[in-house]
Formats: sequence, C-alpha cells, structure tokens
Amino acid sequence: MALIAIPGLLAGCARDPGRDVQPISLTGNDVTGAGSSSEILPLDQVRKSQAAAVAQRVANTQITVTYSRPLARGRALFGQLVPYDQVWNPGADQATAVQFSRDVQVAGHLLVAGKYSLWMIPRAGRWTVIFNRAADVYHTPYPGQAQDALRLDVEPGDGPETDVLTFDFPLVDGKEAVLRLHWGTVTVSVPVVVP
Repeated sequence: MALIAIPGLLAGCARDPGRDVQPISLTGNDVTGAGSSSEILPLDQVRKSQAAAVAQRVANTQITVTYSRPLARGRALFGQLVPYDQVWNPGADQATAVQFSRDVQVAGHLLVAGKYSLWMIPRAGRWTVIFNRAADVYHTPYPGQAQDALRLDVEPGDGPETDVLTFDFPLVDGKEAVLRLHWGTVTVSVPVVVP
C-alpha cells in the first residue's frame, strides 16, 4: 500500500483541516481515504493555507506529519515574515504535528512513541527544532519549554524555490530517514533512525 499526501482535501469545512486530513491509500486507479468528497466548495470557502498530511513507513515505524501549508506569495520569508530568534510553528491554523508509532532516535536523541507539535526557532545560522508534548494546540502561542520533549540545533540548507510550505522525506534507507521542511529556498532536515 502506497501513501501519498493530498493537500487541501478538507479546506473550508467547519472541521479543523489540520487534524482531519489523513494520508490516503491508492489501489490501482481507485483513490480512497479520509476526506474523499463529491462536495464542490465555492472559492471563497477554500482556506488559504490548505491542509496536508504526509506519512512514511521506516522499517516497522510509521511517521505522520499533519500541517497546513501557507504560501509565500512573493513575500520575504525568514528574517521578515517569520522573524529570526522567535519560536515559530511551521504551518498555519492548528500546530503542525508529528506522530511516531514507535520510539525513534532523532539526530541521535531518543524520542518516545507518540504525537508532538513541531516548532522551530529560525536564525541566520543554526536553527532550533522543537518537539513539544502539547500535540493538539493552535499554531500560536507556543506551549512553553516545560512541555518540550526534545530540542536540537540543525544547520539549514538551500533548495530550489518553493512557494508552498512542504514537509517530505527525501531519504528513506533501511532504518534511516530524513524529515525535511522546505519553504522558499530554505530547507531544514532532521535525521530519524528507528530501532
């Protein structure tokens, strides 16, 4: 069974799209899964930051990211729209969440199975990536350092220009994977290893 992300499945609904959207399975040409609907939404009811989910199986561990995808729309991003040296939730609406079905090692640090909200502190140099135990929260305010399960510093990278905030897994090899954020020309990658 292959898993893919379909952004914007539930935009404009009364439900919270950041929590309703799920990866869907494809069987041949038949698309089935959460959020499949024949309802046609008027354009004025479509959310600007569409909901998305991406999942990756690494060995016998499922990693799922649910988030809303803001667009840059020509705006300068890091250091301007997203200020440096302040805690930021990479997404919109509900806080971006990452769920692990089993314990994992993130950049060499143990992170127990469960669901976490994901936060970052962008800087001109190294960024801080934060996995916070308060998983089901809005994207502001930050729940606080007392709830942090893990904080780690990473070096941001460069990538081709992308207007829409994206999470993906550009590397999956055996029991190792990389979870990556990509927005504008900035990438932030976090290595994940399963036991």
